[in-house]
Amino acid sequence: MGGRRDHRRLRADRGDPHVRNTHIRSTVGERHIVTVPSGLTDGPIYLDYNATTPIDPAVTEAILPYLTGGFGNPSSDHHYGTAPRAALEHARGQVSALIGAAAGRIVFTGSGSEADNLAIRGAVLAAGADRPHVITQQTEHPAVLATYQALRRWHEVDVTYLPVDGAGVVDPAELAAAFTEHTVLVSIMAANNETGALQPIAELARVTHEHGAVFHCDAAQAVGKIPLDVSALDVDLLTVVGHKMYAPKGIAALYIRSGVPLEPLIYGGGQEHGLRAGTENVAFAVALGTAAQLAADDLAAGGRHRIQQLRDRLHDLLVRSLPERVLLNGPMSARLPNTLNISIRGITGHSLLAATPDIAASTGSACHSGDHQPSPVLTAMGLDADRGLAALRLSLGRWSTRDDVDRAAELITASARRP
Repeated sequence: MGGRRDHRRLRADRGDPHVRNTHIRSTVGERHIVTVPSGLTDGPIYLDYNATTPIDPAVTEAILPYLTGGFGNPSSDHHYGTAPRAALEHARGQVSALIGAAAGRIVFTGSGSEADNLAIRGAVLAAGADRPHVITQQTEHPAVLATYQALRRWHEVDVTYLPVDGAGVVDPAELAAAFTEHTVLVSIMAANNETGALQPIAELARVTHEHGAVFHCDAAQAVGKIPLDVSALDVDLLTVVGHKMYAPKGIAALYIRSGVPLEPLIYGGGQEHGLRAGTENVAFAVALGTAAQLAADDLAAGGRHRIQQLRDRLHDLLVRSLPERVLLNGPMSARLPNTLNISIRGITGHSLLAATPDIAASTGSACHSGDHQPSPVLTAMGLDADRGLAALRLSLGRWSTRDDVDRAAELITASARRP
């Protein structure tokens, strides 16, 4: 059967202690079987969780009432608005709890890119500065980089792009040296989507606040995978993305610290604290809230350690099978527990994946799929073009199993050895 999986094998695997936690989720006071999403039961081995995650069936179940009976407008004062309004606020509380936001605001948006735009454009325009200065780093997501480029074009904003080291990490000293008297905003991601590299967010935020600027963190890849607390990190703005944590595409959120002013992107009826006009998508907000609760439960149960063990097993198997050919891109330890970015000498990443159809993975950021140029992220880290073109991003998730990892290692090894 190659790398394909079927639901019969998945049911049998529940007796394997290395697989059991994938299918049984611990919650307060109960344990229940986690249903595998139908899209994963008969396709290639899925190792592209950083690109997007399947919707957790429990999230799908939570959405359904708000697509049928709970259809009312949450701004309506009558009977039909009551349940949607309560559900919306409950979801807001679930997202807040996941990121430790005891105070402040959670604003629901239609995507992570929209949340980044609201944070960056909103903070810069609200600052009211004459020719403001902003800071980011070279390996940010395009949603951040493109927003800064637009601000430069249309609002004469000065932009500084900080370098990263060979592991893809920003030096806080570089940030401190970049401030000017006109700096109003710094935007640094929590975790890189290609390498999983974790940035020293608390230290970067501290430096930012010492210079009187606002700090935004795109945490799309990190939220739900590792514990995050906005109070401990001391960030002012933080982006959360639904489809990176088992909710649908088309829902995200922006955390806004109390007292941080933002100019809206969308004007209208004053929904979402006046920062995102338009009748709220209650069903998808409920989806994000439910996904946040599931992620909180999984983090509390230590699910990230299981994923990290699988990731390290995959890495070890490939290193042993392809001696002297496997190079790790990014930090060894300070990275997301699910992410493995490697280059295999002697074959390009896209050629390897083309030769291995029973694996679904990526050669880099999903936003650049099909572009066979070296990843800008790896280039910024100082890696040469050959190593960049050989890169392969393997990202695991909630339904990854030891069988998947072992079979994936076999398939990748066979393709890499092929003349």
